Amino acid sequence: MRYRYINSQIGPLMLAGHTTLELIRFPVKGKKKAPEIGWVEDNTRFPDAVFQLAQYFEGRLKQFDLDLQPIGTDFQKQVWQALLTIPYGTTVTYGEIAKRIHNPKAFRAVGLANRCNPIPIIIPCHRVIGKNGKLTGFAGGLGIKQALLDLEKS
Repeated sequence: MRYRYINSQIGPLMLAGHTTLELIRFPVKGKKKAPEIGWVEDNTRFPDAVFQLAQYFEGRLKQFDLDLQPIGTDFQKQVWQALLTIPYGTTVTYGEIAKRIHNPKAFRAVGLANRCNPIPIIIPCHRVIGKNGKLTGFAGGLGIKQALLDLEKS
């Protein structure tokens, strides 16, 4: 696995993958997430993702155009595909995503699939909120989730 770090308003992000982008990992307490044993740093990887993420954080990009091959179960991939349809600057509930995938009772499973999203930000799981309108769990923490939503509202 190859990886690199990029700076962003929410801290250093790790991008990783074999040949295409497979993972984005958030900073831990503002510091770089450590790579797994055996991973190799390569600052030439994923140039399109790096460029588009920079544009996103500058407020110039509202929709990513990247070839994504997230690794997960068929159900997870179905949920992640539905996440890609959430417009920039908007939010939906877990229940709404469950309805979009024609499984309205699966809102808890949608939440678990969200939690396993390997390519957050680009697959915008931060745009999913609780039915009461409150922020709920997020791999990067609720502070980062709020920061991403605030960025998209500005």
